[in-house]
Amino acid sequence: MVDPGVADPGAGHTPAPTGQGFGRVLVAIYGIFALAATSRSAVQLATEFDKAPLAYLLSAFAAIVYIVATVSLARKGATSRRLATVAISIELVGVLIVGAASELFPSIFQHPTVWTGFGSGYLFVPLVLPFVGLWWLRHTR
Repeated sequence: MVDPGVADPGAGHTPAPTGQGFGRVLVAIYGIFALAATSRSAVQLATEFDKAPLAYLLSAFAAIVYIVATVSLARKGATSRRLATVAISIELVGVLIVGAASELFPSIFQHPTVWTGFGSGYLFVPLVLPFVGLWWLRHTR
């Protein structure tokens, strides 16, 4: 039971915008990854889809996740914050699953994706980025 004489410490608190301060850097990095993953997957799907459909569809999925994360982090509001949390959480799960699968079953991932080898082709930024993104969302809460 809530004591009516005690104010809710979270009541009236407005979270800080996620796209300001360090958030601008984060949005820029997500934007670069959105552009890179989208470009890469578009070329792969258009020219080499028959060679590795799983890898190229995963690249396209990663591109969509990066686009949603970028836009959601850049916007204000509770809905954008929730959407960013979902997108970045999916990104984290994706990079961990695809990274582990690519190490355990390399024959399936002969054609790399953004998340293959835990993002080793991108200096492991895809592995670190969701942790930083989730930290930032919590920090600005």
